[in-house]
Amino acid sequence: MSKLSWRVPRRLGVGVVLMILACDQPEAAPTYQVVAITERDIVVTASAAGSVEPIQTVEVKSKASGEITEVAVEVGDNVERGDLLVRVDQRIPRNAVVQAEADLEVARAELSNAESQLNRSQQLFETQAITEQEFETARLAHASARARLVRAERTLEDARIAFEDTEVRAASSGTILSRQVEVGTVIQSASSGVGGGAILLTMANLETVQVRTLVDETDIGKISAGLPTAIRVDAYPNQPFQGEVLKIEPQSLVEQNVTMFPVLIRIPNVGARLRPGMNAEVEISIGRREGVPAVPNSALRTRSDVGSAAQVLGLPVETVQAQLASASNEMPGNGAATPELTFRGEPVTVPQGATLEDVRALIAKVEGGGREVFQSLSAEERTLLRQLRENAGVGGGAASRPQGGPGFSFGGDYVVFAMRNGTPTAIPIRTGLTDLDYSEVLDGLVPGDTVLVLPSAGLIQEQQERAERAQQRNQLPISRQ
Repeated sequence: MSKLSWRVPRRLGVGVVLMILACDQPEAAPTYQVVAITERDIVVTASAAGSVEPIQTVEVKSKASGEITEVAVEVGDNVERGDLLVRVDQRIPRNAVVQAEADLEVARAELSNAESQLNRSQQLFETQAITEQEFETARLAHASARARLVRAERTLEDARIAFEDTEVRAASSGTILSRQVEVGTVIQSASSGVGGGAILLTMANLETVQVRTLVDETDIGKISAGLPTAIRVDAYPNQPFQGEVLKIEPQSLVEQNVTMFPVLIRIPNVGARLRPGMNAEVEISIGRREGVPAVPNSALRTRSDVGSAAQVLGLPVETVQAQLASASNEMPGNGAATPELTFRGEPVTVPQGATLEDVRALIAKVEGGGREVFQSLSAEERTLLRQLRENAGVGGGAASRPQGGPGFSFGGDYVVFAMRNGTPTAIPIRTGLTDLDYSEVLDGLVPGDTVLVLPSAGLIQEQQERAERAQQRNQLPISRQ
C-alpha cells in the first residue's frame, strides 16, 4: 500500500526550501523618523475657482418709441449720472409739445372769458336782472373752463416728459458693457410695449466687482462673511487682488455628485483692471498663525490606534496607557477620559443611518490625511464626514482653539510618541490650526522636543496581515525522500 507524499527533487529541494524559508521570515519592523518640534507659520486657505462679475448690471431701455437718431457712447466708455446715452427721433414728441402749448393758451383765454361772464352774471343776479338759472349756467361755464385749463396743463406736462424721454441718460455712473442698437434702429417703448421694449445698452459700475465661486461643502463650515481673500487672474499673474467674503448663498448646487455652495467675494477694483468674465483663482484665508510650535500631522495618533503604534515601537500597551493616564492628569483642562470613538480627538456619536463600522472606517481614512484624501471621498462619505464634524465638540479644550466659520473649530486631542531620555514615550497633546501637513501645538510639546513619525495605521495593519500569511505558508508539510 503506497503513501502519497509531497516529493521535492534532490537537485531542486535546497533552492525551493530556501525560497520558502525566505518567505517565512517576518518582515522587518517599519522604521520611524525622528522630527524636532520647531516654530513655523501655519496658513490655512480654501481654494476655489470663479469668475469676475459686476455687482449689479443695468439694462438700459427707452421710454420713447421711434427711430434712434444718435448713440452718444461706445462700449467701454465711462459715463457719469445724467450723461446722454441715446437719442430717439424727437419730431413727433416736439410737435406734441407745441400743440399742447397752444391748447394751454386757448384754455387760459377761455377761463379768462368765463370769469368775466361770471362776474357780470353775479351783478345782474343781485339786481334781479337775470334769473337764478341763468346765473347757475354762468357758474357752470366758468367751472368747465377751469377744468379745460387743468387738462391742458397736464397734457403739456405729459408732452414735455415724452419729449425728454427721447434722450436716454445714465441713471448712475458706470461703464458701458455692451451696445445692442445703432443709428437708424426703430425701437418700441419699454413702458408701453408688450414685450418690455428693446435693450439699448448694458452698463455696470466697475469700481467694485465680485467673484462668484463654488466651495465644497466640506470647507463651507470654515468660511464666514468678512474673511480676507486673495484673488489671482491670468491677466495679472503676479499681482494678487485683495477682497473679502461678502456672503454665502443658502441654496446649494450639485456638480458631479459633489455638493457646492456659491460664495460671493467683493473686491475693490482700483484702476478698473478687473473686467467682467475674467477667470479667477480664489484663496480664502481661514486662519493664520505665525511662529508657533508645529508638529507634523503624520506624527499624530488617536487613542484608538495607539496600540498598533506601540507594537511598532516594541512597547507594551499597558505601559503606553499608563504614560497617557499620567500625562493627561497633568494637562490643564482635562476632565473625563476620552471615549473610544473619537474624531479629531473629540468624542462623537454614530450619526443616524450609519453604522459603527462605517464611522470607524471613515475616521481611519481621514485622520492625518492630506487634501488629496478629502478630494477622493465619495458623496456618501462627505455627508458622513459633515455629520461627524457637526456632532464633534464635547471637551478637548475647544474654547481655546482658533475659530473659522460659525460652529467650526480647528484641531483636537491627539497622542504623539516623543523621545524622553532616549526612550519612546506616549504624550497627549492638543493641536490648533492645521494646514493638513503641520498642526499648531497648544499643549503637550515645546520647541526642541522630538516626535516619532510612524507608518500609518493602514500600513501597519497591512504588514501584520502579510506576516500572518507568511506564518500560514510556513505551516505547509514538506517531506523528503
